[in-house]
Amino acid sequence: MAKAIKQIERIKISEEDQRNRDLREVEDALVRNKEAILESLGVIQHMHDRGLISLMSGLFAEGDKILKILVKKADTKETANTLKNMLLMVGVLGTLNVKQLEPILLKVNAGVARVAEKKDDDETIGYFDIFRSLKDPEINRSIALIFEFLKGMGTDTSKLERTTQLPEHQAQHENPDHTL
Repeated sequence: MAKAIKQIERIKISEEDQRNRDLREVEDALVRNKEAILESLGVIQHMHDRGLISLMSGLFAEGDKILKILVKKADTKETANTLKNMLLMVGVLGTLNVKQLEPILLKVNAGVARVAEKKDDDETIGYFDIFRSLKDPEINRSIALIFEFLKGMGTDTSKLERTTQLPEHQAQHENPDHTL
């Protein structure tokens, strides 16, 4: 009959064998990820060329001081208002219809180009010159465009407006008879 095994001896791997296995594993990972590693090294080289590595090294070396300064600066009413305003502006940008805005921007660019060509001359324009220019089709179209813009600006948009007020204040504002 066979004897029961009472003690299990684990096979011990020498440090050199373990080191060789670890090196082989790292080598295999390098080969599998060759392209990503080379691109990462390129990015790191660009960061070094532009001084970002030294900047980051300095930031990490003085991290506590810099973090304290940033927290103090961020903990101001002005910073909170700035963040609120930026979020509101991003929200407004999301509501713009770029297809409608593009022709207007092209016209603004054309107007800026004409002003840049004209430069500053001391030519004076009299009242009769202004009235005479109203017959110019380009000026007439521009004035009509400005009037349409002004009509649009005068449109009631209160139902479309977003607000940064707290919800309880919004409810009071929408229904003045409502009390909390």
